[in-house]
Amino acid sequence: MAIRTYGPNAVDWEERVDLDRLREQRLARLKETLDASPLGALLTFDFANIRYMTSTHIGTWAMDKLIRFALLPRGGEPVVWDFGSAARHHQLYNPWLDGAARARAGISTLRGAFHPDARIADEVARKIADELARHGLQREPVGVDLVELPVLFALQAAGLTIVDGQQAFLAARRIKTPDEIALLAQACAMVDAAYDELYGFLRPGVRENECVGLVSKVLYDLGSEYVEGVNAISGERCAPHPHVYSDRLLRPGDPAFFDILHSHLGYRTCYYRCFAVGSASRAQRDAYTRCREYMDQAIALVRPGTTTAEIVSVWPRAEEFGFPDEEAAFALQYGHGVGLSIWEKPIFSRLVSLAHPETLEEGMVFALETYWPAADGWSAARIEEEVVVTANGCEVITKFPAEELLVAGRKYWTAGGQLNTVREAQSHLNTGKAELDEGGPR
Repeated sequence: MAIRTYGPNAVDWEERVDLDRLREQRLARLKETLDASPLGALLTFDFANIRYMTSTHIGTWAMDKLIRFALLPRGGEPVVWDFGSAARHHQLYNPWLDGAARARAGISTLRGAFHPDARIADEVARKIADELARHGLQREPVGVDLVELPVLFALQAAGLTIVDGQQAFLAARRIKTPDEIALLAQACAMVDAAYDELYGFLRPGVRENECVGLVSKVLYDLGSEYVEGVNAISGERCAPHPHVYSDRLLRPGDPAFFDILHSHLGYRTCYYRCFAVGSASRAQRDAYTRCREYMDQAIALVRPGTTTAEIVSVWPRAEEFGFPDEEAAFALQYGHGVGLSIWEKPIFSRLVSLAHPETLEEGMVFALETYWPAADGWSAARIEEEVVVTANGCEVITKFPAEELLVAGRKYWTAGGQLNTVREAQSHLNTGKAELDEGGPR
């Protein structure tokens, strides 16, 4: 399987991502999953599941508000209820929803902001119950991914049997279509570019939040739909790391690692890289080497038929790197599916995978993350790679170099003893007039 990285534009002279095919194949997989389940319908309030089911999107501002909902009845087609203006847009520009037939005005409770006496939750339940009755499914169980309690109570009061539908959605999304894989590779290519800019920018005196701003600008300039987050962690904050950036200034000798999460046409990245700033101590290099070894051992095992238990068995136990148990160390030696959201199936962790293994299949896309604390007691290494399971193994789609610890903001000395920055010294290096030395002239 050759994973290509296409340009983002549509052209007539090359077959690239086929968005019509993407919509059709996603919905077909969801219908197949529903047909194979005991459920009569799938009801979603989750932003990613609504997009997977209906191929609609109204902006990232709505992701945490639970205001939209969509229903897929067994044997039928999906219906989405949305803001009046958004529903009207779907009717005009989303022909796969058959206009007003399946793109309708409707809204949930605004996470409780509506007065309860307005009975908005009851109206949501009525809409769902009416559509199910139209298909003769009112007595069949309805699988729901997530729901507010007032809406849940209203659905039950309407006589509907509500059950867990998360597993059905995740099962449908666990194997990616070729177009999904292409979009995930494009999303990673955009992060490759962000890391290249970041590497040239890192130096003592730069703040973590400045790095976040730089990465965000690069991604948005490249067409990112949404920069979900940039974890920027440096210095003593690396062990353990808090998963949130600060205004800390980078200092000479600091480790610095970053996790870049963004969305390209809905498809996410989760992509760590680790650097040293100015110079790297022996402890930092040793930690990085060990972190890389755990990553390489895991990637070498990835192929169809391998289980998540086999992967995590090559990673260290929590006690080996300073944690009392696997729950306390969760997400440090870790893996997770990546698609329209992060942390999809399959999950890789010694906390769950040894006892509840999942088998890898061709078309899965997931991120593998490794971590190792340095012997100095304050620095650490963190690496993450995204891989696609192919017919005979896997392909890594995160391309920014990570085979060895890169030192950013390093100084170079010319033959005459003059100190230069990386960019200033490049011309000297190109003509053989400078030599690299972390400690100064030789």
